[in-house]
Amino acid sequence: MDKKYKIIGGVCGAVCIGGLAAGIFFIRDSGGKHTEELAYVMSVSSMNDVSGTQRLAGVVESQKTLEIQKDSEREIKEVLVKAGDDVEVGTPLFTYDTASLEMDIQQAQLDLERAAGEMTNLQAQIQQLEKEKKDAPEEEQFSYTTQIQSAQMDLKKSEYDRKAKEVEINRIQSQIDNSTVTSEMKGVVKSVQNQDQEGSNMYGDPSSQAFITILATGEYRVKGRVNEQNIGEITEGSPAVVRSRVDEDQVWTGTYSAVDTKNPQNNTSSMYYSMGTEDSGQTTSTSYPFYVDLESSQGLLLGQHVYIEHDTGLSQREPGVWLNEAFIADLNKKPYVWVEKDGVLEKRTVVLGTYDQEMMQYKIEDGVDSGDYVAYPQDFLEEGMKTTHDPAQAYAGDMEESSGEEIPLDGDISEEALPEETGDMPEGTPDITEEETSQEAIPQEPAEGENSSPEL
Repeated sequence: MDKKYKIIGGVCGAVCIGGLAAGIFFIRDSGGKHTEELAYVMSVSSMNDVSGTQRLAGVVESQKTLEIQKDSEREIKEVLVKAGDDVEVGTPLFTYDTASLEMDIQQAQLDLERAAGEMTNLQAQIQQLEKEKKDAPEEEQFSYTTQIQSAQMDLKKSEYDRKAKEVEINRIQSQIDNSTVTSEMKGVVKSVQNQDQEGSNMYGDPSSQAFITILATGEYRVKGRVNEQNIGEITEGSPAVVRSRVDEDQVWTGTYSAVDTKNPQNNTSSMYYSMGTEDSGQTTSTSYPFYVDLESSQGLLLGQHVYIEHDTGLSQREPGVWLNEAFIADLNKKPYVWVEKDGVLEKRTVVLGTYDQEMMQYKIEDGVDSGDYVAYPQDFLEEGMKTTHDPAQAYAGDMEESSGEEIPLDGDISEEALPEETGDMPEGTPDITEEETSQEAIPQEPAEGENSSPEL
């Protein structure tokens, strides 16, 4: 995939440069008698950049994210952190209100004491009934047995209630003891929601519904978004370049992850940047997140905003002046380049260095600087020929030449312009096509009054 982008970039660059530079243009003066030849030249610096690079906006975030949800049945007493705060393992984040829990536990303890008292009374009642049963006559034995069994059932129920209250008390006490929620990892607080679920987010990302989101410090990744119009530009596993917005020479490399189409987000603005024209239709499109996994995140800051580009290989090759091989003449013997100097062409010998096969460019060790302008080599170029940087001017001059020739009136044609009787056409006369011949062979309609019969 890396070579694919390099080859496409190199071929497109060569075609565009060749198309612009391969030519010599003619401008006719106001008198129409003098033709001035201009050689079009283009800057060397333009060959060291890929024009039309499309960029996506991105933000640096942590590889690991901790999302903390709050208990919807409990009230928050105090939030102890805010977005952007650094936290350690065990740092208090927020506390729950325990006033209602303390009342609940007091009530549960009263219920527990009541259940214990009932059990004591029932046990004493059972003992008394069993004692009286022994001395009771036979016709009363059944009544005592029924009373004893009923008391035993009530005792079991009271014992169950006591155990349930003990469990409830332990649960409430645990909530009270854990009313302060702490961080489980070292990191920085990304966002904190308020009671109405309208939180503050240090990176402007409203997608998270967690009460508090913490980003782990350490290894980072870059998050970007694409929409329906540019989603096809992201291919999982393809190389990417992350570029600083402050210093564009500072770059990081990585690979694209797959676009997460399961978590769309409706945007009112677009994170899409391009060197081309703006597309207003992107302002209401649906965006989808993707990530760039970095080879190294050294030098990046959590929350830093960056540019994301396709990696064409230019960011990794050695620095210097690079020139398309098509602009270098006599490569195998004594390579030279047609360079503009003081508005005219100069034939200049160059020293070649490394060759970039994917981009089809040579590194110029000596002879050409990045600020120079060069012309595409042609057989008719010569030293001293005037140059132009403006293709429009050259094209306009070329059109002026083709449309500025005078057409002689009837009677002004000299004998030298007529063909000889031998039938040979003068040099430069265009050939007559079959269509033109057939048209000449068709007789014209005679004028009114003329004899339309052929001569005998």
